[in-house]
Formats: sequence, structure tokens, C-alpha cells
Amino acid sequence: MEQLLALEMVRVTEAAAIASARFMGRGMRDEADQAATEAMRRTMDEADIAGTIVIGEGERDQAPMLYIGEKVGRHDGAAEAVDIAVDPLEGTNLVATGQDGAITVLAASEKGGLTHAPDTYLDKLAVGPVAAGCVDITLPPAENCHRIAEALRRKVSDITVIILDRPRHADLIAEVRGTGARIKLISDGDVSAAISCAVQGTGVHAVMGIGGAPEGVITAAALRCLGGELQARFRFRNDEERERAIGMLGHADEDKVFRTEDLASGDHLVFSATGVTPGELLQGVRFFGGGARTHSLVMAYQTKQIRFVDTVHMFDRERPPAVRL
Repeated sequence: MEQLLALEMVRVTEAAAIASARFMGRGMRDEADQAATEAMRRTMDEADIAGTIVIGEGERDQAPMLYIGEKVGRHDGAAEAVDIAVDPLEGTNLVATGQDGAITVLAASEKGGLTHAPDTYLDKLAVGPVAAGCVDITLPPAENCHRIAEALRRKVSDITVIILDRPRHADLIAEVRGTGARIKLISDGDVSAAISCAVQGTGVHAVMGIGGAPEGVITAAALRCLGGELQARFRFRNDEERERAIGMLGHADEDKVFRTEDLASGDHLVFSATGVTPGELLQGVRFFGGGARTHSLVMAYQTKQIRFVDTVHMFDRERPPAVRL
């Protein structure tokens, strides 16, 4: 199941990346997101799956496409039933302004394998495989910085923590700086940031701070495939979000710690991401006469496979592209 699903899902993120990349630097964030969403929906409907969107662009009355509960795929009776979490374009502002780091991303699993997270926030702590099991989100951030450094056998001043550049993180930034750890502030893209901390050679060792709950589920799927760890606690903005959490999760306990396996529990997890604009892990979409080239990361949990996929898409067969290796 996983290998076939992985092949189908990378086609979906590739299509979304190509569609949204055409808006790079044009200041049209909503149009870029819409293009990615439409391309994802169209490609999913060609896939041999019986898919259900469990994390998407919002509820049915908020989003015309890829809304929570929407059915995608062929649903012909013989197709595999899968749950899908999508972020059609992580980094809409990055695309609109032509900045690095935008990706199209999704996670898929057998039915019931992904948490149906409400559209609210999570306080997150993500680390790679070496530091997995060594951190505790209930401890002060400074203590976790020291634990990460000890696990990596480094000085605290030699680790780098990614934090979203938001006013709500002023105290967190000050505390991490107080340890001597280095900080990389980002404007968007905490999914790709969390993946970076689980891949050697990126120079990133942890992600801390409050970000979107739906993105947290997708992050958990990626980190399970990579052997990393995500710990998270819900942070609700209002009573409406608490009520939605009770309806979806059965509780609204902000002290409960969700771990990687809680958010992405599936036995057959697949994660796929494709670069839209250039980033540390993935190259952006590169257009040329008659086609485009994409760079993707696709992972499967059960088969323990991690692939970087470099694909040339030929739009015009009458004008064959000059492919460079």
C-alpha cells in the first residue's frame, strides 16, 4: 500500500508546486494558494484511492475545495481507503514575495491514522532522531536547549533553534538566547523547519514555539518517518476553538502533551513535499521552454524509505526540453 500511495502522493504535491510557482513574486498570495489547492484536488481525483481530507483548507462552509471531510480519489469500491492531511501551499507569503522556503505538502495514512486536529494552535517542540527521547516540552525551553546539546555532544552555543518570528515568541526568544544557543527566526514554514531539524547537514537542531495545529499533524507524520520527535500542547484562542476541540478530540485540555505517535498513529504513513521556491532541503520549481523541473521529498514509514525525487515535466512534446543532469 505504502509504495503505491507514495507514488500517487508525490504526483499531487508536484502538480500543486508547479501551479503555485507561476505566482512567485507577483504579490498574489491567495491566487497562489488557490492554484495549489485546485491542482491538488484535480490530481487526487486521478489517483486510485478512496481518500478523505481530515486536515485541509477549513470546514466545508469556509473552503470550496479540500475542506475537512471532502472525498477525493476514484472511490470505485476497490480503491484503498486513506485519510489525507494537506497544506496545499505552506508559505503563501513566501511565494507572493519571491522568498525561499515555500513548499506544497501532504501526509496520508490508512483510515484513522491521522489526528483530526481543529484549526487552532499548538505549542510545539521538534527535534531530530539523536535528541528524540531526551526533551520534555513541560520543562523550560532553556533546559531543553541544554538537553539537546548534551544529546548531540555539543556546546549549547553550537546548536541552532528555529522559531517563528512572531510577537508571541518574545519571551521564548529571550530565554533561548540566554542559553547561548543560536536562533534562526523564520516568517513562515514550520513544517519544513521541523523536517530540517531531523535531517543531518542542515545545521538545524530543534524547532520551538506556537504554530498551526493542522501543520503539527503533518509534521508528526514526517518526523515519524525520519525517527524524530514532536511534542505538542494545544493553545486555543477562544471558546469556539475549545468547543471544536471537544467535538473532534473529546476534550480541550491544554496541559495534555501530544507526542508524535498521538498525532500520526498510522501504520502506513506517507509524507510528500515538493519545493515551490528554493529552500535548504528542496529546490524550487524551475521552468524552461516546454516544461518544468521539480524537486520533492517523499517518505514511507513502514517500508523505511526516504526518497528525494527530481522530476522533469514535459508540457510540450513537440518542443522537447534540454534536460541537464
